Amino acid sequence: MREIQVQQIIDVIERLCIDANNHLPEDVKCAIKNCRACEDGKIACGVLDNIIENFEIADNENLPICQDTGMACVFLEIGQDVHIVGGDLTEAVNEGVRRGYKNGYLRKSVVADPVRRGNTGDNTPAMIYTEIVPGDKIKITIGPKGFGSENMSAVRMFKPSAGLQGIKDFIIETVEAAGPNPCPPIVIGVGIGGTFDKAALLAKKAIMRPLDTSNPDPYYADLEKEMLEKVNALGIGPQGFGGKTTAIGLNIEVLPTHIAGMPCAININCHVTRHKTEVL
Repeated sequence: MREIQVQQIIDVIERLCIDANNHLPEDVKCAIKNCRACEDGKIACGVLDNIIENFEIADNENLPICQDTGMACVFLEIGQDVHIVGGDLTEAVNEGVRRGYKNGYLRKSVVADPVRRGNTGDNTPAMIYTEIVPGDKIKITIGPKGFGSENMSAVRMFKPSAGLQGIKDFIIETVEAAGPNPCPPIVIGVGIGGTFDKAALLAKKAIMRPLDTSNPDPYYADLEKEMLEKVNALGIGPQGFGGKTTAIGLNIEVLPTHIAGMPCAININCHVTRHKTEVL
């Protein structure tokens, strides 16, 4: 049994909140640059040039890439041989987020009640997702989620008779309905299977998978490639001004499901697809 102090968790989460908001992952940067090389429209090229300049300035000056520094989504893979000591895990996560958003001068965007509103003032509570895994370590991933793109996400409870075509149509329909609103080029996470809630979680995890990887199942890897091509054929383009680049990535994650269902969720993220990971 390995002990991990909650103070270590607080410190890591504080740092990851700042780093994730200031520095795009390398795979996302590469995907944007690769799409820029393929664009030929003057406006589309100009928008992508501005996006590249923006994340380079953020890198060099340690500034947020976007003014919407998101709601903190915290994914914890906790080894079953870990004993967390010194305090409460949930409180530690929220304290790390609180410090990160304060000390990183990040915008506080969380309201205390979904209907009555009222800003909490420190960007807490975080959305916390825990998973027990083998080992004696804790893997912490922070994924700040802006809501310009989150609002464009969707879930649908298909019957099995909808088949693969139903899922394909749903992806295209969702991206078309989103149009320029999620600040394309976007990253699309698709979750298929599980239950109503699990499909949505799969979709959220999918947007954080590196864009230079494919689903390990060739069937779904081919589907990822096909649907990315079809999304980009829509012509929505960077920031909705038209072009070849509506999405820079489309990742699919799947789980077994009930014989009577085929849940499918789509989580959309803008080109500022932020996530940072550290292992304790």
